[in-house]
This record gives sequence, structure tokens and C-alpha cells, in this order.
Amino acid sequence: MKIDVDMTLSELVDARPPLAREFEHLGLDYCCGGGRTLGDACRSRGLDIHSVVAALEAASVDAVPADWVSMDAAELVDHLCDVHHVYLWDEMPRIDALVAKILDVHGGRHPELADIAECWTAIHADLEPHLLKEERVLFPMVRELAGATSAPSFHCGTLRNPIGVMLREHDSVGDLLARLRRLTDGYRPPADGCATYRACFSALEHLEADTHLHIHKENNVLFPLVVRLEAEMASTSR
Repeated sequence: MKIDVDMTLSELVDARPPLAREFEHLGLDYCCGGGRTLGDACRSRGLDIHSVVAALEAASVDAVPADWVSMDAAELVDHLCDVHHVYLWDEMPRIDALVAKILDVHGGRHPELADIAECWTAIHADLEPHLLKEERVLFPMVRELAGATSAPSFHCGTLRNPIGVMLREHDSVGDLLARLRRLTDGYRPPADGCATYRACFSALEHLEADTHLHIHKENNVLFPLVVRLEAEMASTSR
């Protein structure tokens, strides 16, 4: 598949997963903004489309389509939990400790660390209940829907309702991550930053990239799949 400027960013990541990393470097939002075409996204960032396409082709020439696009809804929620949720549950406490340490040691010389710590605290506070709502509420209902032979009855009426909540929360954490990137100057530690400082910024950058991919898989793959499945099941039950 050749890269077409009229394809959406989300379609391109599904077709060539390595492009997620390239989009991160270019500042192109493929998760919450994944519905935009590559051409529109480049124009909004003032990027030369022909140069971008050439770079993307070179970075993903041997890429194969993502495995998550062929999963059913139940398989996909298991994948999200096993890959992205486990990562966040393991990584968030480690980043808490790193942020606290560099603030304590370097905060006097780098007052911007107070804002960075505050932003990270808000991100953690957003992510933790969000993960729990997915694991305890939405994902079990998705598994029930995927395994049903007739339309299940849910307490929320339709899964579009909790999905709407998740989408809004994704937008919120996406805004916080964008703020964190600005506060850290693109996760570049200062010249006097110690090994812990560098490890902290590296961990924050990796978490941002993983969360963008996590949100992409939900916003652009899982949620549309669930909405279609629920609508199809409701139509055949009438």
C-alpha cells in the first residue's frame, strides 16, 4: 500500500504501525485527531506534504498491517488490557517516584519542575479511574456483546453512552499530555540534568507515545467496531 495523502492518520497507522512513531516526531495527532487526512494534518502544521510522504515511505517500507485491526471486539479489549493497561499500572508509580525525586533535587534551580509535577499528577489522576472504568464497566460489557447471540440489555442503555464518556476523557488526557510536552520542551532534560532527570523525561515521553497508540486503538478501532456490532445486533433482534 502506497501512502496516500487522502488517507486518514488512523488508517495509515493501522496499515503501517511504525508510522505512529513518525507521527509523534512530526507532531501529528493520529489518536484523538486520527480522522484527519494526512494532507490536511500536514497543511495545518505547515509541513511540506511531499517531503513528509517520502520520509514516511522510507520509515515504513517493510511494514505490515497491524494485528489489532483483524481482532474481534473481545480479543481487542484483552489486547488493550494486556498491553497498554498493564504497562500503565506498572509505569505510573515509577514515574511518580522519578518526578518527586527530580523536583526535590533540582526544583530550586529549575522552577518549571513544579508545573511539570503538577501536570503529571493531573495525568495520573485522570488515567487511573479511566482504566478502572474500562476494566470494570465498559470492557466486560463489550465482551458480553461480542459473545451474545441476541442484543444484550445494558444498564447504560447503549454502549454509545459509556463510549462517549471515554472519548471525552481521552480528549482531556490528550490535552494534558500536550501540555506536559510543552512544559518539558519536548522531553529534553537540561544540560545539568542528572541520570534520574534523563530517565524521568524518557519515561514520560514513552508514556505519551504509548498512550497515544492506546487511545488510537480505542477511538479509531474498538469503539467504531462496538458501535457497529451493537447496531447490527439490535437490527436483527427487532
